[in-house]
Amino acid sequence: MKKKPSSQRKDTRLKAKSEKRSRATFASTARELAEIGRSFYARGWVMGTSGNFSAVISEKPLRLVITSTGLNKGNLAPAHFLEIEGDLKVVKGKGRPSAEALLHLAIVRARGAGAVLHTHSVWSTVLSGAHAAKGGVDVEGYEMLKGLEGVKTHQHREWLPILENSQDMEELARKVSKTLEDQSGIHGFLLREHGLYTWGTNLPEAGRHVEILEFLMEVVVRARGVAVVA
Repeated sequence: MKKKPSSQRKDTRLKAKSEKRSRATFASTARELAEIGRSFYARGWVMGTSGNFSAVISEKPLRLVITSTGLNKGNLAPAHFLEIEGDLKVVKGKGRPSAEALLHLAIVRARGAGAVLHTHSVWSTVLSGAHAAKGGVDVEGYEMLKGLEGVKTHQHREWLPILENSQDMEELARKVSKTLEDQSGIHGFLLREHGLYTWGTNLPEAGRHVEILEFLMEVVVRARGVAVVA
């Protein structure tokens, strides 16, 4: 049998090594995301089949690990995650991504985010409905604001834009991209009577942002009440 040239053998070894590393990255990321999802469910932030979570495992080409659609987040397991490309093509896993995967991709591209997390808490639903006419809600003066990346003082004013919810995800993704382009300092946004989107350079940072923003939204609702409908 004729041997392959050494350059071809090297390319084959490198490809096999890359594929093995990709499998390991997918598996470990899916485990982390499943754990986050179960934790959020236990805290009442993603009841039923609400919410979705993603993390980038490759930038070039762009690939995300993301929840498959229609799952109860209290029972999430690594097998419930997909690997998708930037055009939503599924390259690993069974099922299909949520239509909101387009929003995850918009955030990743606009922010260079390494992870995107979406929750549906009572607090984000109430707050986004009560303040929708103002286009957002401001949060200022709370010590917990310092948990947001880059924030050094409780005197920081955090603005959470509120976007109208829509079932037209392509149009909504364009609005998300425009919002992130126009408002560079924000750490998250709300969809009206829907929920919170936030992100981070990695999963720990994105998870911290969920905890901080969910805490602050609950404080705002409890402190101000819902009678402040604009």
